[in-house]
Amino acid sequence: QVQLVESGGGLVQAGGSLRLSCAASGSGYSTNLMAWYRQAPGKQRDLVAVITSGGSTKYADSVKGRFTISRDNAKNTVYLQMNSLKPEDTAVYVCNLGRYYTAGGHYTPSDYWGQGTQVTVSS
Repeated sequence: QVQLVESGGGLVQAGGSLRLSCAASGSGYSTNLMAWYRQAPGKQRDLVAVITSGGSTKYADSVKGRFTISRDNAKNTVYLQMNSLKPEDTAVYVCNLGRYYTAGGHYTPSDYWGQGTQVTVSS
């Protein structure tokens, strides 16, 4: 199985920044497609950003211009740089291995998820 280990969450004030990391290890599933989701209290889990092994990216409208997803293929790690954080960004952030990504941008997750890391943005 593939293990996803996340780090970088924490408590920041509005306008601050955080950088999340998700390192994949093990075998049995491709890491070509990776993504970040988030789930706020009382809300559904939403897709935040997607990145392919080739570096193509896609973002939720709510984070465009503020968040940047990137990856280091040599380290098998995906990052989420979060700038200009807002209280509404408060959520548990979870990384995921993608199963399929259509040309139109539809992302299908696999069953491989990280443990989640809490991001709290105070107002």
